Amino acid sequence: MSDFWHRLSRRERALVTLTLIILGIFVVKYVIVTPFASRRAWVKNQLESQPQLLATNLRYLGQKELMLAGVAAARTQIQAQEPKFLSGDTPSVSASDLQETVQGLAAREGTQVITTRVLNPEPVGSFSKIGIQLEIGGQIHQIVNVIKGIESSPKLLVIDEINVRSLFRPIGFPQPPGAQAPVQNLRISLMVSGYARTEAPARAKEGS
Repeated sequence: MSDFWHRLSRRERALVTLTLIILGIFVVKYVIVTPFASRRAWVKNQLESQPQLLATNLRYLGQKELMLAGVAAARTQIQAQEPKFLSGDTPSVSASDLQETVQGLAAREGTQVITTRVLNPEPVGSFSKIGIQLEIGGQIHQIVNVIKGIESSPKLLVIDEINVRSLFRPIGFPQPPGAQAPVQNLRISLMVSGYARTEAPARAKEGS
């Protein structure tokens, strides 16, 4: 190797030295400098992003507390409304409770329940909306009192639909001789709904 170097001219030695220097620069740059710069940039990026991540986590923790407080408040409200729900672990039992409640209100006001039909239950979150359709006959003030009684019932009841059919005899229409005035002078069709919990069976299983 030394013989080869001595046989080179001064110009050739300078070219070889320059080539080795350039090659060394490239090796240092791509093997040492570039990875070091990339690592440094990554560390800098991580250090800059850490405060942002910390602030995001702190905001999340603050919102988490608010959300937990909201869930707890919602559960408290639901527990407070528990007595207003229909009783029964199945929709049929809840519908029977709804029928008894509405028919009791109608009987208390002296009206006549002509027909009653149970509607299909509708799922509403963790509840079931239980509905019935019934036809009631009675005088105007009696019907009004029934509607008021449903709306102010201790149970959480909702009147979804009211169809009124008057049974008044039109003015000027001749009444047959000896015919008695009808006792019922108003007839309405009501759709009444209540709500029942659907989690009761699962809780019962867990308790057993």
